[in-house]
Amino acid sequence: MKKINELKKELEELSNKKQKEISQKFFKTGKGEYAEGDIFLGIKVPVMRALARGFYDLSLNDLQTLLKSKIHEHRFIALVILSEKFKIADLEYQEAIYRLYLENTKNINNWDLVDISAPNIVGAYLKDKDRRVLYTLAGSKNLWERRIAIVSTFTFIRNNDFFETITISELLINDPHDLIHKASGWMLREMGKKDEKTLKKFLNKFKEKMPRTMLRYAIEKFKPEERKKYLAK
Repeated sequence: MKKINELKKELEELSNKKQKEISQKFFKTGKGEYAEGDIFLGIKVPVMRALARGFYDLSLNDLQTLLKSKIHEHRFIALVILSEKFKIADLEYQEAIYRLYLENTKNINNWDLVDISAPNIVGAYLKDKDRRVLYTLAGSKNLWERRIAIVSTFTFIRNNDFFETITISELLINDPHDLIHKASGWMLREMGKKDEKTLKKFLNKFKEKMPRTMLRYAIEKFKPEERKKYLAK
């Protein structure tokens, strides 16, 4: 427990009141907002990543403890460490990290937490495995599980594998939440960087149905005249 307590102490010492106020507004922690009640210390991402390097040897039990914390930065740094551990782990330990991740989706409960970890753990683990779990996550009532489903496909995109990005984006077209529209559009845009033809095929089929946010994100890298064409309805 000493090591984890050292980490918590260092995080507490890095706490910044002004940044805390900024973070709580930026990450929508107010009543009725998507991160209602989340607690921030007010520490910037580069500072946390630098601090994490001294704690890569934390056990999975310690990281589980951090993931259950009410403090956002505790969960963030746990996910940074898990992502780094996954890169160098053997297959058995990678599976343990992946299982731990899926057991804690209720604690991976903001877009930054999902985005720094889902491709590096879920996507990386499923790269050469059955991916049915992503469809289960995509159909979840939990907003963050749905975001994990689509953002995890970033790993596949990097390897020129677009099937899940296309299929899950289609499944999420009617999602009620703007954060899912943004994530799906983001992944489609990344796919388009690799294969613009495939992106345009998707857009030509679904542009009338896609939420405007999803569409705008997907076409962000297009030339102005092309963007105008796709936005015209």
